Amino acid sequence: MEKKNSLLEVKDLRTYFKSEEGTAKAVDGVSFRIDSGETLAVVGESGSGKSVTSLSIMQLLPSAGYIAGGQILFEGEDLCLKSEAAMRKIRGNDIAMIFQEPMTSLNPVHTVGAQVAEAIILHQKKSAHDAKEIAIEMLDMVGIPEARKRSANYPHQMSGGMRQRVMIATALSCNPKLLIADEPTTALDVSVQAQILELIKKLQQELGMAMLYISHDLAVVSSLADRIVVMYGGRAVEDADVHSLYKNPRMPYTIGLLHSLPRVDTADDRKDRLEAIPGSVPSADHMPQGCSFHPRCKFATEACRQAVPELEDSGDGHMVRCIRWREVQTEREQTSERDIGTARAARTSYDENSEYLLKVKDLRSAFPIKGGVFSREVARVQAVGGVSVSIRPGEVVGLVGESGSGKTTTGRSILGLLDHVYCSGSVDFNGVDLAKLNRKQMRPFRKDLQLVFQDPYSSLNPRMNVGDIIGEGIGIHHLAHGKEKEKRVIELLERVGLSGEHMKRYPHEFSGGQRQRIAIARALSVEPKLIVADEPVSALDVSIQAQIINLLLDLRDEFGLALLFIAHDLGVVEYVSDRVIVMYLGKMMEVAPAKELYRNPIHPYTQALLSAIPRIDPGAKEVRQVLHGDIPSPINPPSGCVFRTRCPIATAECANVEPPLEEVAPGHLKACIHRP
Repeated sequence: MEKKNSLLEVKDLRTYFKSEEGTAKAVDGVSFRIDSGETLAVVGESGSGKSVTSLSIMQLLPSAGYIAGGQILFEGEDLCLKSEAAMRKIRGNDIAMIFQEPMTSLNPVHTVGAQVAEAIILHQKKSAHDAKEIAIEMLDMVGIPEARKRSANYPHQMSGGMRQRVMIATALSCNPKLLIADEPTTALDVSVQAQILELIKKLQQELGMAMLYISHDLAVVSSLADRIVVMYGGRAVEDADVHSLYKNPRMPYTIGLLHSLPRVDTADDRKDRLEAIPGSVPSADHMPQGCSFHPRCKFATEACRQAVPELEDSGDGHMVRCIRWREVQTEREQTSERDIGTARAARTSYDENSEYLLKVKDLRSAFPIKGGVFSREVARVQAVGGVSVSIRPGEVVGLVGESGSGKTTTGRSILGLLDHVYCSGSVDFNGVDLAKLNRKQMRPFRKDLQLVFQDPYSSLNPRMNVGDIIGEGIGIHHLAHGKEKEKRVIELLERVGLSGEHMKRYPHEFSGGQRQRIAIARALSVEPKLIVADEPVSALDVSIQAQIINLLLDLRDEFGLALLFIAHDLGVVEYVSDRVIVMYLGKMMEVAPAKELYRNPIHPYTQALLSAIPRIDPGAKEVRQVLHGDIPSPINPPSGCVFRTRCPIATAECANVEPPLEEVAPGHLKACIHRP
């Protein structure tokens, strides 16, 4: 077999940052290579040094950062020795980059077509007219419909998936030899993520590019990568081909990342806890002595706390940075730890014969559209169109669907938290219809109904310390005062995995996972009966996600909490939920017990969402049912079935008939005129 030429070789890269507290070693001796046409995935939690590695390659470090040592050889030439003028010729032309959040990378005052053309004019020296035509061709190649027309759009006029396609078109416009993709699908729905992954894979094969794909999710990269480098604490801790790494991970950190992932199983049994990695990634300026992972490693010994392990070959080129990898492997085999995809033990969390705590019937919510000189209402947009859901004490009901499907509006309408929104239907909570109450009448029920937001940083007051944030509700509802209140705050902090020492700290002093724990403690402070959890783990690393999921389920079991769990990640929803509601454009598409829905999805939308979930099985031949296009605007929804414009089995009848939600099996409902 002919050996491929090495395109990029990173040798002992060290990238440091100067700060008031000293020197932060963000990347501390990373080495890897990428051959022509190869895809290398770099995986690890936030703070492990992945993005800093990519910025070092591009020579785009912020002013406080500098390369302290090592080499970055691109086609044999050291990029660290290049001038800024020389790097400008390489960036975009030979090495292109796709960033995580396209909205921060695209210029809001220029059309998307102009932004793609700009790179072509700069690097390819084309005329403005020729660059515009090439830009339209690129937009068409990445799957943007009506590319010529849409090239005149501004970034805010496009969906998240479309903006990411524009970023890909810009990156590929000069036919680069190496594409760096830095978390390009993290902020996207699972269906849009599947579209983007399929697109990247297809374009890479057609154009013959090499790719460096950065992610925190090992499931996402399993179908893309040829090899994987796992990073932790600024170092590579495992480096292997994709099949070897998934089949036989050897570094405890890699094992932990794989076991942190909730997986969609068709097995009858479920395990009640994810195997989360305790703690969080240490700060780059306070790295532990010895192996940087030892404070979080269940296999660590005293030797791990003293010796800094080298990256060694454990056989067949499978590199691992662990002095105990042999013992770890033996211990795992002896204790028969579960392999990837093994079934989970059964868990029942609530009494199916108990009375319902919450009964929502035909909930409808519409937003006013105002216009004209006097801002009069000119139209109403229906965000929720007839949702019904009942929840028992201790039950978890999952609410899933793409962005724009009405999930968040449903949750907030149930809690009565939306001003200037027209709502109808009934929200029966313990025999009281909350929909008929005004704000003053609603106040006594606030303690029983709490909300955990997706982004805890935006929902925590930055001017209040943690003790005051958690204690505020306790005081308002007169549950405790003085020393008793302080004692309760400390108990809550300890219950969510923090301590009383954190009381005087402010939100910015915590990690994302810790802030989410604070938000959960605040919700629990008033002893609620129902919590609406609105995408509570979507912005977190998979390891921290597992911690928060375990915490929510533990609290559910301890306090008998009912949970309405809103998410777009069906793997997470399947793991936590007893029943699942699938929504699309404000409508309920399918409702079923979680086990039944995932084993036997009936609605085409549910089938497409499940098909889009990344599976950890690099050797499997996946036949993905990729859902094309975007969710329609609620301002002008399709006639008949709202899903028909994207449905693979839609017929002419679907445009004329709005399908009712009907029962097809005990507890299993669907809204589709086609037979299962």
